[in-house]
Amino acid sequence: MNKIKLIYHFLKTIIFYKPFTLCMGSKVIICNPILISCKYLRFGNKIFIRDFSRIEGIASYDGIPYSPIIEIQDGVTIEQNLHLTSAINVVIMKNTAIAANVTISDINHQYVDITKAPDKQAIDVDAVVIGEDCKIYNNAVILPGTKLGKHCIVGANTVVTGKSYDDYSVIVGSPSRVVKRYSVEKREWLKTDKNGNFIN
Repeated sequence: MNKIKLIYHFLKTIIFYKPFTLCMGSKVIICNPILISCKYLRFGNKIFIRDFSRIEGIASYDGIPYSPIIEIQDGVTIEQNLHLTSAINVVIMKNTAIAANVTISDINHQYVDITKAPDKQAIDVDAVVIGEDCKIYNNAVILPGTKLGKHCIVGANTVVTGKSYDDYSVIVGSPSRVVKRYSVEKREWLKTDKNGNFIN
């Protein structure tokens, strides 16, 4: 993106988005979002969000009120077509990079009543935390309840199930599994079982 376009999107962010957020630091650039729920957003500094993002807080669903908070910390970069929805809490921590076409949500539709379409039924919610310095590759899906430690890698097309993953994990597949993790004690990358335990 050339300098003139960057300046244009920077000024637009300051004028049209920043006044309506919970807070926004300096040097934040949001390019042409499809939908953005500013009043539920906390932004740090030096954030770049490319075109066609949907960043939406869900304050009410099926008659039930929710209190969404979406927090994007310093140095986060997000490529095009992010789909992020939250009814409780999604946190993307410092210096994480998110590639194109990624979905992140703390919402899961119930499927209890067969007389109703699933998207007309109540929702379950569970907070999502993506740790510092993570890399989320193209087309990944981050499901409710996911907690990524710092320096995690999520491979392309991975569906990350709602559980906790240790720092320095490499996560791939659908459903997701850990294939290797950095050992601080041994100072090297080691293979793991699907739960992230080191294989001797």
